Amino acid sequence: MEPVAEPRGLPGVARNRPLAPLTSIGIGGPAEWFLEARGEVELRRALGWARGVGLPVTLLGGGSNLLIADRGVRGLVVRLRGGSARRLDSGTVRAEAGMSLNALVRWTAARGLEGVEAWAGTPGTVGGAVHGNAHFGGAEIGDRIGALRLLESDGSVTTAPRDDLRLAPGGGGLGGRVVLSADFRVQPGRDPEALRSRARSSIAFRRRTQPLRARSAGCAFRNPDRRPTALPPGMPAAAGALLDRAGLKGTSVGGARVSRIHANFLLARPGTSAADLRSLLERCQVTVRRRFGVRLEPEIGFVGEFGR
Repeated sequence: MEPVAEPRGLPGVARNRPLAPLTSIGIGGPAEWFLEARGEVELRRALGWARGVGLPVTLLGGGSNLLIADRGVRGLVVRLRGGSARRLDSGTVRAEAGMSLNALVRWTAARGLEGVEAWAGTPGTVGGAVHGNAHFGGAEIGDRIGALRLLESDGSVTTAPRDDLRLAPGGGGLGGRVVLSADFRVQPGRDPEALRSRARSSIAFRRRTQPLRARSAGCAFRNPDRRPTALPPGMPAAAGALLDRAGLKGTSVGGARVSRIHANFLLARPGTSAADLRSLLERCQVTVRRRFGVRLEPEIGFVGEFGR
């Protein structure tokens, strides 16, 4: 492939930008090309340039639930930042993809709009949360969505109702399309202070049960199928419980270690490589499969060139 010249009319594009500092786990290699886009116009312009020169594109939201390969990422990596929310009607709020999920919780609570406060404390952006179908307490954020505005591969913008998307637990259903904004179903007329209290309770629960002070990519695995036949008798439908009962807490590969607080979090100590963490994740999968006959599916997304 011929070298790609730096684009004109697209300020802020950088070559070989380190990506590790932009992720919650803090490891991984650089982006071949990188742009921090602020808003839909910059995003569409960047994706148009990448299409024109034949570069693959990777969207980076808040950097959680993501593992960047040690060798980095080919093509253009776009980090969408910033964004706002507005009411479309009494029961619908449209949030732009670059808005942080915590900012959306604060915005809705302040206006007495119930619906998303349980996701307080969830890292990342609205777009990332939709892409991964962020979950908390058995609920999925996709259940709160009425429709999505999507950027298609040809550059056109479409609106898709939630029922047409079939968002899967742990992500999927977008078919490579880029989220521009999400319409959330809310209930108006609630007490703002009561909503803020629920949000604080959600944050407090995370602090009690998750290793938030350590570097991690968030939950490593999706919770398994809830059908009784897919789990051993008496086993809760929770990846953390399976990992714990398999004796994996504290297990390590290189600098990567299974948290002793919550087994579904894989932690990165200084000097950890992406290869270490992926190897540990695979060891967890093999151990749980052999012990319980359950295959755990990763919730972490793998981005870049992972070799063997």
